[in-house]
Amino acid sequence: MLSKKEQQLLDALAPRAEREGVEVVTVEVAGAKKAPTIRVFIDTPDGVSFDELSSAQAWINDLMDELDPFPGAYTLEVSSPGIDRPLRTVEHFARFAGDTAVLKTQPVDGRSSWTGTIVGAEGDAVTLDVDGAEVRIPMNTIKRAHLKGTIDFSSQTSI
Repeated sequence: MLSKKEQQLLDALAPRAEREGVEVVTVEVAGAKKAPTIRVFIDTPDGVSFDELSSAQAWINDLMDELDPFPGAYTLEVSSPGIDRPLRTVEHFARFAGDTAVLKTQPVDGRSSWTGTIVGAEGDAVTLDVDGAEVRIPMNTIKRAHLKGTIDFSSQTSI
């Protein structure tokens, strides 16, 4: 799921994140090769406040300066995972069992795009309920995965 560079950055950030009580959900490198953008998505059991983002931005920036992951300039973005939270590990899928996920995979049973309810995850696979049928998808086939965010407007009051 992660490129070699993204995995290296994630591995470098993880020990410090653990000491800070923060989970690095994922790392993305995007944009031009000469001036890429490094996106670091963080979370905590209670969500991510502005103060936590600000604090994480500071220590992640310091660590990136030490690592110097790209020659020349790059942009660092630190944010919460948002409503469409990326799913990267078996633990992520297990934690969000019952929620809807969207996956892009290498071909599995002739398909490479999946949307379904997470039934569970263990070992080397995730199980989704796709249109009433349970499908087991090996983790090593998943290219990208995220929760399908939903917003409940029924509890909103009108003005």
